[in-house]
Amino acid sequence: MRESRGRSSEMSLRLCSRAPRMMSWSATNVPFLIGGRACRDPSNKCSPWYGGRTSRHTVHHDLTGRRQRPFRGRLRRRGGVGHDGRVTLPVAAATDRLLHTVDHLPDDDWAADSGCTGWSRAHVIAHVALNAEGLGGAVRGLLDGVPTLMYASNERRDADIATLAAAPPAQVRDRLRTSAAMLDAALADLPTLPDDATFERTPGGVRLSAHVVPLLRLREVEIHHADLLAGYTHADWPTETAVRFLEQDAGRYDGTPVVARATDVGRTFAFGSADVDSPVVTGSASALAWWATGRDPGGLLTSSTGTLPRMEGR
Repeated sequence: MRESRGRSSEMSLRLCSRAPRMMSWSATNVPFLIGGRACRDPSNKCSPWYGGRTSRHTVHHDLTGRRQRPFRGRLRRRGGVGHDGRVTLPVAAATDRLLHTVDHLPDDDWAADSGCTGWSRAHVIAHVALNAEGLGGAVRGLLDGVPTLMYASNERRDADIATLAAAPPAQVRDRLRTSAAMLDAALADLPTLPDDATFERTPGGVRLSAHVVPLLRLREVEIHHADLLAGYTHADWPTETAVRFLEQDAGRYDGTPVVARATDVGRTFAFGSADVDSPVVTGSASALAWWATGRDPGGLLTSSTGTLPRMEGR
């Protein structure tokens, strides 16, 4: 079974966590078309759309495996990772912000509820750590010429998250740092992969383009950071990140048409086949981006109809 470079532990993850309260879409639920075909994973109601080729090997994470020395510094800033240089720097900066929050979260507060139904803060942090291990392992597998699945099954992924969430907070913190550094190292070599490089999420399941990993990770880190309910909110997202999320979500939306008007950036985003008669939702880019994930914007938005439309289309 394939293991990621520098680690003897097995790893796996699922691309999206349990649906947060008031949420219909996941942090990483982003459409990516390869060969003109969109793919859905019927086993995961909040999975992204993927496309690509089949992988052969899988990796898992195992709390009993030998671990690397925890990464203590800041992630390296690089440009040109993937096909969109705008994504690279925000991923590293977003990860640094998340690590700061987790480092300062008292151990006694880890068991508190998060914004994800049925998950504590410990579950969310464990999920984000294992997400980095899975993405990093899959990218590294392609770089090494050994295509690697992200995880063996949804059941194994859920069990791994539950196991890591039950570990002492210090261990989960170290795992989060180490996995982030491992993914950062793999992304450094991402531009060397061909445009059509893909890996399979599960055996026979949806496939993911390697070059969308930076964007998937950016969504995972920023949205779940806010889900921790630990002081960091969507209002803390950089404006360019909020706009990026709106662009992606508007492009993939297939529900009732609606227009999102971001007053702070002077832009509108058409969700679905919106026209002059479609409802117009107005507010800041970050509040609109939070709402576009299916989460509750908490009264920060207004609607031309007087009622805020519920995001749908999945």
